[in-house]
Amino acid sequence: MICHTKHSTETARRAPALVAVLMGTTFLASLPTAALAQAAAPTAAPAAAPAPAPAEAAPVAIKAVNVEGSQRLEADTIRSYIKLRVGQPYSQQAADQALKDLYATELFTDVQIRNEDGVVTIAVKENPVINRIVLEGNKRIKEDKILPEIKMAPRQIFTRSKVRADVARIIELYKRQGRFAANVEPKMVMLDQNRVDIVFEISEGPKSKVRAINIIGNEQFDDGELRGEMMTKQAGITKIFSSGTSYDPDKMAFDQQKLRQFYLTKGYADFRIVSAVAELTPDKKDFILTYVVEEGPRYKFGDVKVISQLRDFDEERLAKNLPMKKGDWYDAKQVEDTIEQLNTTLGAFGYAFADVRPDYARSKEDLTMGLTFNIAEAPRVYVEKIDVNGNTLTQDKVVRREFRLAEGDAFNSIQVKRSTARINSLGYFQEKFEVEQKPGSAPDRIILEANVEEKPTGELQLSAGYSSLEKLIFQGSVQQRNFRGRGQTVGLSLSYSQYSKSAEVSFTEPYLFDKNVSLGATVYRRDYNNFNFTSGGNRNTLYKNTSTGLSVRAGLALTEYVSAVGSYTLSFDDISVDKNQYYSDRLSPTLQCDPVIAGRYLCDAIGKRTTSMLGMSLIYDSLDNRVRPSRGQSASVTAEFAGLGGSVKYARVRLNAAKYWPVGKGFIFSVKGEAGAIASLGRKSDTVNGIDGVFLTDRFYLGEPTIRGFDIRGVGPRVVRKYYQDTNADGAVDGLNYVCFKPAVTTTPTSPADRQVVAAGTTCGTGYNFLNPDSVNEDRNTWQDDSIGGRYYYLTRAELEIPLGSGAKDLGLRPSIFMDAGAVWGITKPKLENYPVQNTLFFPVRDSTGLPLYTQINNATLVGGVCTPGSAVGDVTSVTNPINPAPPSCLSSPNNSPQGNYSPAFSDFFYGNTMKPRISIGIGVNWNSPFGPFRIDFAKVITKAQGDDTKTFTFNVGTQF
Repeated sequence: MICHTKHSTETARRAPALVAVLMGTTFLASLPTAALAQAAAPTAAPAAAPAPAPAEAAPVAIKAVNVEGSQRLEADTIRSYIKLRVGQPYSQQAADQALKDLYATELFTDVQIRNEDGVVTIAVKENPVINRIVLEGNKRIKEDKILPEIKMAPRQIFTRSKVRADVARIIELYKRQGRFAANVEPKMVMLDQNRVDIVFEISEGPKSKVRAINIIGNEQFDDGELRGEMMTKQAGITKIFSSGTSYDPDKMAFDQQKLRQFYLTKGYADFRIVSAVAELTPDKKDFILTYVVEEGPRYKFGDVKVISQLRDFDEERLAKNLPMKKGDWYDAKQVEDTIEQLNTTLGAFGYAFADVRPDYARSKEDLTMGLTFNIAEAPRVYVEKIDVNGNTLTQDKVVRREFRLAEGDAFNSIQVKRSTARINSLGYFQEKFEVEQKPGSAPDRIILEANVEEKPTGELQLSAGYSSLEKLIFQGSVQQRNFRGRGQTVGLSLSYSQYSKSAEVSFTEPYLFDKNVSLGATVYRRDYNNFNFTSGGNRNTLYKNTSTGLSVRAGLALTEYVSAVGSYTLSFDDISVDKNQYYSDRLSPTLQCDPVIAGRYLCDAIGKRTTSMLGMSLIYDSLDNRVRPSRGQSASVTAEFAGLGGSVKYARVRLNAAKYWPVGKGFIFSVKGEAGAIASLGRKSDTVNGIDGVFLTDRFYLGEPTIRGFDIRGVGPRVVRKYYQDTNADGAVDGLNYVCFKPAVTTTPTSPADRQVVAAGTTCGTGYNFLNPDSVNEDRNTWQDDSIGGRYYYLTRAELEIPLGSGAKDLGLRPSIFMDAGAVWGITKPKLENYPVQNTLFFPVRDSTGLPLYTQINNATLVGGVCTPGSAVGDVTSVTNPINPAPPSCLSSPNNSPQGNYSPAFSDFFYGNTMKPRISIGIGVNWNSPFGPFRIDFAKVITKAQGDDTKTFTFNVGTQF
């Protein structure tokens, strides 16, 4: 890659003369010193006069300039780079300058100039053409990040300067990632047709960490507190996942600003950073940062005043409402916030261009900082024009109708912020959108611009996932939230899981006929399988609810923040259970729901019902963003009346409220609450039979995911069926029998001589004592657990969203800590079933038509004197409506017995009907993963009621494909 310059032929022809001169010089230099001294003596003969120098030959005029060796460049192009012209005299200086000019073009690797009697020949060898750029060894920075940053590219001319520049640029890219030990070695692979491949061999090296951050000169605050204010962090075991441990000069400059801000908020107005040095360790692996600071004295606020050139404002009143007071510690951040608040106040009265400037009066004698806020004279401003730019699909009116100001209105900064919040809440445009304010055609005119950047609002999603609630879930949905650019929402969704299936079509028009009236409709079909937990913790389908309905809603904005929504819903519900599992003829000749098996609360819910419901909601909403709010509040009250026709009659009320606060440094604190009550209209509660006036399917339920730390429907009234276990080792599980045993027996008696089995209340024989009777099994995994809901409920949540570094934020991670509290209660106690004696309930086996099956004995013979049914095929037959054949010879009558099972001994218990709050605390993480939305929660239950079902860990994840 090193080019060699060739001497001209003119210089070659003059070589013999030069050699002669050099030899003469050498000869003179070799004479003895004595001889030289003698030649210089006075007695020496005078030296001969030097021969006159030969006259230089006259320069030859250039007759022609020829070019040899060019491949891509034209000869005239090459001649244009030099100053040698036909007719001009040729000289060595002119030839040397031509060489410099040609090499300066960086188009040639070799150049020779020959002069033969005025014919100048320029022989060139062109630089090769780059065939391709190859990167080797780059793992941390991919090719698509490096290649756009370098100058060289395929089909360009290769030059050394470009190689050097590209090497420096690649190293700079690695330095930005904190890899200061990175090294790049360029290599050139020669190809035919004067082409080359450029190979950059990259040694990325380790990421240079910040080994230590030293702070010198701080006396009021320790190093740890000051390091906590910095973006850069010291490397260590606790910062293994932090992205702030890498050295970055920009971060270091930002950290200096953060230190200044910290000291200025603490009153140290004279604080300064004397020096900030970053030293790279000899192994180039780590950096040591050293800050030298000078804290200075701490100041307090002196006199705080407001001087206003605007006559509409009372200076004393403004000063009285300022947050800082004389004697408070000086806080520069508080001053900045006060200026912003004053500007907002002035803007609310139409002074968009009002200028608030603070004047400081620093006194080093008494260490006070006097402060005067000067409000300059400014005109009241009016909105001249509202421009909407950047929208290609969305119609202008969709954006304009969200503005709380119209052209010609007096400017109001509060209304501008509200307009920004409403446009953000549409979800059609880029995040962090702001309405821009620009000067109008006159000092009292302003232009509001909505420079939007549209994002996709249509969604086509197919997903498969796993939920701890419903196991495998399959979902598909098509939704357009900005249909035809008019702000309309059209959606179709389908879902399927083990316990539910649904289909829904919806449409919403937010501004009907361009009026501030919304209209929407939804048609749906939902099949839901309610389940309980049976012995062993398995889920068992309790009942099926098939619901088909139509809902129509209309909304009207009453004020800027308050709106009213009316709705009408017509639904047809069919609640059913598995007849083979829950029906019997134990209580009547015909099959019907057996309350012993299903429970009276479930048997009462079975049937087809029609609900005709009218609802009204009053909603208050001042959130800055409905999708992901960070400040503001919302509240709603909803009243519903079912009974406008139909077979279901009740009144229901729901309350909801939420408030969000940004609490500094990216933290967002929120408090939410909701409550509800339902009352039956017309249907009375039956306390004798344990039937509540509100149907099972219309009650409130609490549990996962509404209150974390509890399983699905794990809070509130429930009926738990517990089965008896043999605790007296008598071999029977009946809940009644006792065992009498001899006192000398120290273990559970097994020998017939050591034990007696007697009925409860019976006196043991002489010399025997009682052992405890059978008891119910308290292992929850053996229970049958049925949640039956309540008529009243409340739920509160407090949550703090924790900000993470930029790396985690880019991944979509949003952790939080939370506390949930709630309860559901208020139903009539159901009638409980108790059958503590084994084999007292018989449930026959039935065929597909519901008829019981019998065992019919066709043959019997005497075996050892005992009449025994035959075992051959045809001797025993399972039939319905058994016949009565002639009895076998040894049977006096046919022995046709029903087929079925006896129920084990059990007792029902009623738990959870209390308004006592259930409280849980925990941590959770929301993650917008590449596989879809993911939520994980760890919760610890603090308080609970008897029977509540807790759950520490829950998650929900979906996969898009």
